[in-house]
Amino acid sequence: MIDPRRFDTVLSKIIKSEPGIKKVILVDRTGLTIAHVSKFSYVSVDVDGIGAIASAVFMASAEQGLNLTIGGLDIVTSEFDTGKIFASTCGRGILTIISDADVNIGMIRLLMRKANEELSSILDEFLAGKPTRIGIGGVASATPEVRTSLEKDELEAALRELEKF
Repeated sequence: MIDPRRFDTVLSKIIKSEPGIKKVILVDRTGLTIAHVSKFSYVSVDVDGIGAIASAVFMASAEQGLNLTIGGLDIVTSEFDTGKIFASTCGRGILTIISDADVNIGMIRLLMRKANEELSSILDEFLAGKPTRIGIGGVASATPEVRTSLEKDELEAALRELEKF
C-alpha cells in the first residue's frame, strides 16, 4: 500500500509553482476525490463536488473527441470572469487546477504535463486494488475485457454525476 501523502507532496509542488493557482484537486475518473490542496482562502468550496464536475466534464469532452475521431484529449480549460479551471488526464485520474483569471496558461499546461508523469505511476500503485476477474484455479486476471468494462463503468458514473448538476 502506498503512502497517500505522496499525492499531497506532488499537489503541493504544483500549487506553489504559480502564484495564481488557488486549488489543486486529483480525482479518479468517476469523480471521487483522491487528494487536494488549497491556498488559504476565506471562501468555502465543495472540493468533492468541484472534482466530480471537472471529471465529468473532462470525460464527456474526451468522449466527444473519440466520437469525432479527432484524437485523445489533453486539457479542458474553462474560463470565467474571475478565474479559470483546468482539467487534464493524469493516468487513471483527472488533475484539476483552479486559478485566478490572469494565470500564465503556458505555465499551467507545463505543470500539468510534469504532474501527469509523476502522478500516473503513484495512481497506478494506489488504484492497483481495482477488482479483477478470478480465473480457473482462483488465479486473478485483469483481461482487456475487464479493463474495458471498468473504463466504460467509470465513464457512465462520471456522466451520471454531471447530470446531477
